[in-house]
Amino acid sequence: MPRYQSLNRISRRDLMKAGLLGSASCLMADHWTSLSRAATWHVSDKWFRVLKVDRTTIKLPFRETPARNMDREIPHWRWTEVIEIELSSGVTGFGETLLYYTWGVPDDEDIRRVLGKNAIEVMWDDESGAGLQMALFDAVARTSGVPIHALLGTKVHETTPVAWWNIDTSVEDMAAECAEAHRQGYLAYKSKGRPWFDVWAQMEAVAKAVPESFHIALDFNDTLLDAERGIPILKELEQYPQIAIWETPIFQDDIAGNQAIRRECRAPVAMHYGKPDPLVAIREDVCDGFVVGHGAKELLQTGAVAAMADKPFWLQLVGSGITAAWSLQFGGALTHATWPAVNCHQLFEHDLLAEPIKIEAGFANVPDRPGLGFELNRDMIERYRVDKPQSRPDPPRLIETSWPDGRRMYIANNGQVNFMLTEGQKGTIPYFERGVDSRLVPDDGSPQWKELYAAARKGPHFVGGER
Repeated sequence: MPRYQSLNRISRRDLMKAGLLGSASCLMADHWTSLSRAATWHVSDKWFRVLKVDRTTIKLPFRETPARNMDREIPHWRWTEVIEIELSSGVTGFGETLLYYTWGVPDDEDIRRVLGKNAIEVMWDDESGAGLQMALFDAVARTSGVPIHALLGTKVHETTPVAWWNIDTSVEDMAAECAEAHRQGYLAYKSKGRPWFDVWAQMEAVAKAVPESFHIALDFNDTLLDAERGIPILKELEQYPQIAIWETPIFQDDIAGNQAIRRECRAPVAMHYGKPDPLVAIREDVCDGFVVGHGAKELLQTGAVAAMADKPFWLQLVGSGITAAWSLQFGGALTHATWPAVNCHQLFEHDLLAEPIKIEAGFANVPDRPGLGFELNRDMIERYRVDKPQSRPDPPRLIETSWPDGRRMYIANNGQVNFMLTEGQKGTIPYFERGVDSRLVPDDGSPQWKELYAAARKGPHFVGGER
């Protein structure tokens, strides 16, 4: 195992005792006990007091192909917040919150709550939110002279698998993105299976673009609706050897349906941890593994449960390269984090890191450098700095779905984040068919566009053909 060089001015023995007490306590139901506070305060009073917290909003542009697809439903993923924390040691740590898609967004009260406090004591509080907790860990680990994974426990993996991610795309875009992912060293790609795209044509194109060793995980987000209709589709798609995992093909609380899919289909089934209750999911064997997210404390708790059940999982921690670097640390420390992590940083033109995370044969090295193991690219931080939006950006969008028989359907944003997915989950969108395609209809300022947009905001609006 690697040896870590601590700062000369601090006792490494005291630091590690203090830091690892936090790691152990996060596996319990309660927060820090008075014993752990007493064990850390004599060390951290001098070196680990939080002196300053800076927040910078970034509008990070998508690459061209993700942009035309993300702009249909989730253009607000462009906005992220970089948090930097200075400790009394003089060391600064950083973290990131994807402002409109995360498990927790730090607010002004969260910042006030940590100022002047012992960073070791507060860093295990998941209520702090993504970027603040990440920055606390980074600052503590840098001050200690150790990587973050050393604060989480024993390093069990020298490398960890990472997947490329895209939202649902056209057939051509999916094949092109898989080919680009493979060119960059990835061997796994996660995307969405949706009734408004031809999933058969997607997989046919992908199979021509990448070798059989390149694996696809398709997330249906419930839109196959039930096992009876879903299983025939899944079995047809499984003829392509690239298919590796089905994520949430039908509603996760459909115990019998998910059991049937596991019996009938080749590819393993992944479910978001927590629904159904993990004990039910494990006892009833409704899935082969989990999708895991949230804060540091919950990640270690979930990892422990998955290990006891001997179920693999992937880490789904989403943002730029900053969040991907955070994910690598947990990938190194959690025994069952063996499915490729989903971090989505490939969406963006820049990852905000001074040097990128390198992928070779589908894996990234888990760094042993202090903290996150990466540095910020401050030129990019300055280039993309913007004022923080007052609310989630939600520009008008009109989406057209068309079928070979002439049917067209229009759906528009209605104030909800997953406005199109929700209709798919309700079954108000026609079920999976061959030849279906979708596109974002540009606003040309015409009365016709405005009329269609107004109608589509109320729900799926059908034009032509027979429904």
